[in-house]
Amino acid sequence: MINRIVVGAHYGLKDWIAQRATAVLMAVYTVMMAAVLLALRPNSFEAWQAVFANGFIKFVTFLFFVSLFYHAWIGVRDIWMDYVKPTGLRLTLHVLTIVALVGYSGWAATILWRL
Repeated sequence: MINRIVVGAHYGLKDWIAQRATAVLMAVYTVMMAAVLLALRPNSFEAWQAVFANGFIKFVTFLFFVSLFYHAWIGVRDIWMDYVKPTGLRLTLHVLTIVALVGYSGWAATILWRL
């Protein structure tokens, strides 16, 4: 009998599904934005501003970025857990990654709602 001790490494189906779900969200956003940009064909800064002035476009763009950052977190976290063995260094890399991704989310929100 195998005695498996789970220590909170977060490997598993939940993370696999979350990463696939964020990939699907990003793919749908890409197709949607391609259709919008092909229909509107913005050719100036003001035209691009008009595209992103729409509240729905802002929301789905922010959802895209949150999905991207969560997708990246799952992948990078797994890399740190698999290849960085010293616990202190791994914890430091986890914290730095989280700080960067949360900062990027805030930056994306600031850019989108500043337009």
